[in-house]
Amino acid sequence: MKPRLKPLKDQVMVITGATSGIGLTTARMAADEGASLVLAARGRDALEQLAGELRLHGAQVAAVTADVGVPHDVSRIGRAAMERFGRIDTWVNNAGVAIFGKLDEVAPQDHQRLFQTNYWGVVHGSLEALKHMKGRGGALVNVGSEASDVALPLQGMYAASKHAVKAFTDALRIELAHEGAPVAVTLIKPASVDTLFTVHAKNYMEKEPALLPPIYAPELVAQAILYAARHPRRDVYVGGAARLMSLAAYHLPALTDRLLGGPLLRRQKRPACGMPATQARRDALHAPDPANTMRERQGMGMVARVEESSTYTALSMRTRPLLGALLGVGALFAAWRLARRRTGHEC
Repeated sequence: MKPRLKPLKDQVMVITGATSGIGLTTARMAADEGASLVLAARGRDALEQLAGELRLHGAQVAAVTADVGVPHDVSRIGRAAMERFGRIDTWVNNAGVAIFGKLDEVAPQDHQRLFQTNYWGVVHGSLEALKHMKGRGGALVNVGSEASDVALPLQGMYAASKHAVKAFTDALRIELAHEGAPVAVTLIKPASVDTLFTVHAKNYMEKEPALLPPIYAPELVAQAILYAARHPRRDVYVGGAARLMSLAAYHLPALTDRLLGGPLLRRQKRPACGMPATQARRDALHAPDPANTMRERQGMGMVARVEESSTYTALSMRTRPLLGALLGVGALFAAWRLARRRTGHEC
């Protein structure tokens, strides 16, 4: 059965990781469109602040303090949605954490914590969503990454978790289609985004981490998520660079390995003119970082160019899937040019 998705103004939408970055941007944009929201995050104070902000603007909001890596917590998100609104139309699995460092230098408990959030959080959320949407229909939107298709050195376990999210999402989509379940399953694959990603990441490197250019605005990812909530799509790449990385890894794997292991690896350790890692830096791997919640962007525009639009993504969301795939060829040149631009202040 083909999923029939509602306009956003008629939807009840669950968003995890709602108090920062992509989740925060998506929540605000969805509220502006009239959606009723069930917001989840680990930090109670930030969650209540966001819920209060959106209610002042007329949104219907339920807030649930939850760790998506804990099945019981995710069940509470589903129950809260049903008790408050009686249904779930879209569930967005957005919560995620990151680590920068060589795989053999990262503590095992940190590897495990990352996978508990990034992979098992998506699994728990997806299965909880299906309990409530499988019969009546809806959209399941999982936020992956360009790292779903490409292995990134110094972010190895993060990339592994996003590879796992892709495999899980694809397998789930196939099973639901076979059953005829009216649930659309979409994987969002952003390139680098100007969020609190590097600030929240646990860092094992001697320098503060940086994202690979080009860097895109979080609004572009939120737009893709809200598009997937209204239109059944298999994948949405956010930024031509994300499509470029996927194509390069598939068609030119050896060359991609050399680039990622050379100049692109060094770019991840070049922020702020080689700023040494802060010894007392906080992160959000095991617990929320209250000092860096309720912010959509890190503010990378001060030292790097942030792309506020993506022609590739805009066109791919407005064309048939096959034509959208063909647009990836054009993205090769466009993203290559973006990556070669000077990214603000160089040292």
